Amino acid sequence: MTKALLSALIRPLAEPRLPEWVEPLWFANKDEALALAPEAEIGWFDLNEKEPMIEIARAATRLKWLNSIYAGLDFMPLDLLRERGVVVTNGAGINAITIAEYVVMLMLAHAKGYREVVRAQDRRDWLRDSPGKRELSGERVLLLGLGAIGRLVKTRLEAFDMTVVPVRRSGGAGALRPAEWRARLGEFDWVILAVPSTEETRHMVGSAELAAMRPNAVLVNVARGDVVDQAALVRALQGRQIEAALLDVTDPEPLPPEHPLWALDNAQITMHLSGRAQSKMFVRSATRFVENCRRYLAGEPLAPMFDPARGY
Repeated sequence: MTKALLSALIRPLAEPRLPEWVEPLWFANKDEALALAPEAEIGWFDLNEKEPMIEIARAATRLKWLNSIYAGLDFMPLDLLRERGVVVTNGAGINAITIAEYVVMLMLAHAKGYREVVRAQDRRDWLRDSPGKRELSGERVLLLGLGAIGRLVKTRLEAFDMTVVPVRRSGGAGALRPAEWRARLGEFDWVILAVPSTEETRHMVGSAELAAMRPNAVLVNVARGDVVDQAALVRALQGRQIEAALLDVTDPEPLPPEHPLWALDNAQITMHLSGRAQSKMFVRSATRFVENCRRYLAGEPLAPMFDPARGY
């Protein structure tokens, strides 16, 4: 029997489908997980807070495979996992559908001034004109990140007759290479960030990039807060250097109440909710985990793989 440390939250979805060779060690809280961790060969111990997950990972000295519902695992002790030779699978793509839908919602809400419409309804004020007159059709989008989320964003925006230009290492097929997009920023009405958080992507959008954008450009970030130099973004928004920023992520999170971003009328903050606006995340995750159990026993590659050396 192979012992697997698993959260009781996914027990109803996973337990009936686990193969016989898996002995589940269910835990309901951090203390139970820490007590059971040294026994586990397989671990799926996601929690809402990061520090307990780090503690559990350190305590799981026999761990060979770590699974997570989170796509971004840069907060975990990656050097330790790499040193121990732990195979890591993450939640890449699990929430891609809902995040892609969220991107479309944010863009439409901004284009049509929908925040003002909602506020007018709260005031019982019958508006005589639309507060937003921008049309998505015909506008150009620079899409940084063509993973599971980026691919779905691309097809959805193309359905609005937008021109979407992705950035990918290989270039080709209308895409830009990583060394090319900065020089082309002035060509786009929208810049969407859907990249992983790594040393390479940290502050990839800063003062120079914001200055190169069009005055009507809108920055959309569903990646991680540290992908943008937030201080530079605040300055650009305050100076009306770009039209707006639609931010599902910030740095830090939660954003402190006194942070200037909250008060800017050309910033929308959606509290990292894009991946939570769904109902099937745990169902998809349990299905993926059970399939990976089959692969694990058969010695086949697990998916999707997370590379602790790269951080994504």
